Amino acid sequence: MVRVRYAPSPTGIQHIGGTRTALFNYLFAKKNNGEFILRIEDTDQKRLVKGSIEALLEILEWLGIKPTGEIIYQSQRLELYKKYTKELVDKGIAYESQGAVFVKVPGEKTFSWTDLVGNKKISFGGKTQEDFVVLKSDGFPTYHLANVVDDHLMEISHVFRGEEWISSTPKHLYLYESFGWEPPQFVHLPVILGADKKKLSKRHGAKSALDYKKEGYLKETILNYMAFLGWNPGGKREQLSLDEMVKLFKLEDINTANPIFDQAKFEWLNGVWIRSINDLDKRLEEFYSNDKDVLDVLRSEKAKEIVNAAKSRMKTLLDFKALVDKNPAREKTDKEKEIARKLLNFLNEKMGEKWKDEELLAAMRQFSKENDISFKTIFFLMTGKESGIGILELNQIYGKDHLIKNLQS
Repeated sequence: MVRVRYAPSPTGIQHIGGTRTALFNYLFAKKNNGEFILRIEDTDQKRLVKGSIEALLEILEWLGIKPTGEIIYQSQRLELYKKYTKELVDKGIAYESQGAVFVKVPGEKTFSWTDLVGNKKISFGGKTQEDFVVLKSDGFPTYHLANVVDDHLMEISHVFRGEEWISSTPKHLYLYESFGWEPPQFVHLPVILGADKKKLSKRHGAKSALDYKKEGYLKETILNYMAFLGWNPGGKREQLSLDEMVKLFKLEDINTANPIFDQAKFEWLNGVWIRSINDLDKRLEEFYSNDKDVLDVLRSEKAKEIVNAAKSRMKTLLDFKALVDKNPAREKTDKEKEIARKLLNFLNEKMGEKWKDEELLAAMRQFSKENDISFKTIFFLMTGKESGIGILELNQIYGKDHLIKNLQS
């Protein structure tokens, strides 16, 4: 049976790279009717960051990739690790020094495994591995010991983790061998790079899923884009739902090359998802739950028309506020006021009682050509904005009085 685990350390809020590991675990477990377990590796007590576990659980809940079963906390299993450390010492595999317990990897040994990313065989000689700590002087285990013991006892079948752990895998294989246990299969994921081709990290400016949520990104976008950072199911489709990704996910489709986080493409994909979802109005109400002005718009009689007009121009949910704000972006200059008066007189002469879209567009084009005035200037004079919902759409939603008011203001 497939059993995988997401095992973050609560030393800070997980950035997008850590959450991608959780997603790949989830996809593989769901595809194979397996179990996806959450294990908190909180043994490095000095580096724990308050609130990071709560943030982690909030991310998984919001994205909809919740684990099965109870959460495992390594800090609650210390006696277990001491028991297995004693076994290593009794076998002569580990030794104590300065209050800590070390393991020495025999130099004559060779450690090999077939990594499931690229299905490639990897080998290390024992001489490449220095003596390593398994139990610290404070009684807490290191990652090397705790992850091996827990993965065995939890019957983990596949270990998904970043490729930076490849060089440590010989240590883990030696521990499995020393205990007489069968190791799991390893899936070392490619590292996500920033635009400068350096590893994406918190110090590098990497953000968490919660940061992107606050910036108006949809959970569908985050899941979709994260999956494509290192995985390609084939074909040309770039928009996939979580259910579709589960159906398509295969280990052999994980790339060996390190993917680059492209902010522009991420924004583009968010715009695609904004135009695709059926409950955009509900998402906007949730996002602007503390903004009375925006909520008034979303609860008005024209809400549906306004949301439909705005969504084609939105990259994030944050864009909506600027698009529907009726306040002018700035004061008109004296020259612009003069043009606005001239344009208003022209439109009143050309248009009837009701401003029909086709006639309004023709009139604006004529005024632009005859007076050598750009459409950009006309847009600002009639809407009060430098950019936003189109003039014809505003005409349909609010009518000519709204446009006249902007010209007169």
